[in-house]
Amino acid sequence: MQQAFIGVDVGTASARAGLFDAKGMLLATARRPIAIWHEAGDIVEQSSSDIWNACAGAVRDVRKEAGREPALVKGVGFDATCSLVVLDRTRNPLSVSTSGDPQRNVIVWMDHRAIAQAERISETKDEVLRHVGGNISPEMETPKLLWLKEHLPATWRDAGHFLDLADYLTFRATGSLARSTCTLTCKWTYLAHEKRWSRRYFERIGLADLLANDCAKIGSEIVEPGTALGDGLAPQAAVELGLLPGTPVGASLIDAHAGGIATIGGQGADGAQVNVLERLAYIMGTSACIMATTDAPRFVPGVWGPYYSAMVPGLWLNEGGQSAAGAGIDHLVRSHPAYPEAAAAAKAAGVAVLDFLENRVLLEFLFDKRFQFQRGRLK
Repeated sequence: MQQAFIGVDVGTASARAGLFDAKGMLLATARRPIAIWHEAGDIVEQSSSDIWNACAGAVRDVRKEAGREPALVKGVGFDATCSLVVLDRTRNPLSVSTSGDPQRNVIVWMDHRAIAQAERISETKDEVLRHVGGNISPEMETPKLLWLKEHLPATWRDAGHFLDLADYLTFRATGSLARSTCTLTCKWTYLAHEKRWSRRYFERIGLADLLANDCAKIGSEIVEPGTALGDGLAPQAAVELGLLPGTPVGASLIDAHAGGIATIGGQGADGAQVNVLERLAYIMGTSACIMATTDAPRFVPGVWGPYYSAMVPGLWLNEGGQSAAGAGIDHLVRSHPAYPEAAAAAKAAGVAVLDFLENRVLLEFLFDKRFQFQRGRLK
């Protein structure tokens, strides 16, 4: 039986695992739900432990579905939403919630508690902000970090590590605290083209203490996506994932950017290599993200980037889109009079509501095509 590779994609509501052969052919998929807390004031929180458990369950499920033994799995990769994970000095969850619950240790990407902090940061007009279109978003990490410092001083005092969710997952898998240039460049204001953090920026916004000890809390070792981390899967993680210790694990990507690579990369229909500079990626999920790569930096007001080597090594990335695109679809579906009926049917089928509706639409489409074909033959 052929060797296989597993990719784990963590979105806002679920963790999905895909098992692929060496040519990239998808052989099986599995999904596990993720818990989420919504509070007043645009506060959205999750649990890193719950997310990891969902990932582990999905990986076990997908390997079983594909009938592949652990020894045949030759590599694992993770991507995830750009949510902020906080751990204490013993690397255990530390609360980001006013509830004090340590399991609520993730500020979800779409959480907007840090609007005021983002506005104050943008007012500095620091040179770093040129790489985020001139104004930083409250969905990025430095405004959220500033909110924690100002509103949860005990969490700030006791924090040992701040990680993007994708980097947290590779940490849980391998024990390595190496960060990806993708996550840090796009969401943390890391200057990948100069391989440094901007001390002036962190001093101006009141977060200079994060640069202590060689930036240990936010990232001292920074590597390109796909870089093999540590000694591969750590023993405990291997047990939880149902794989072998030492299985290679690559440095992570933000979820949209993983989709971006899949969209613009690879080969053309005739098998020829493609020019990624001539392709545009449109990635749709809870948010919608449009991404383009260039061989030189392009600064556009209001457009995120340019980010160096954040998606394609050696190239610059610009991105824009609509954060509420998928959430708007969710709202529309939930507002429909038939939603309770659809939700009950989806639950009975053991699938998510949107998956149920997509399957229903596909079946209706195929039935209609078959009917048209048969009617055409009768004529």
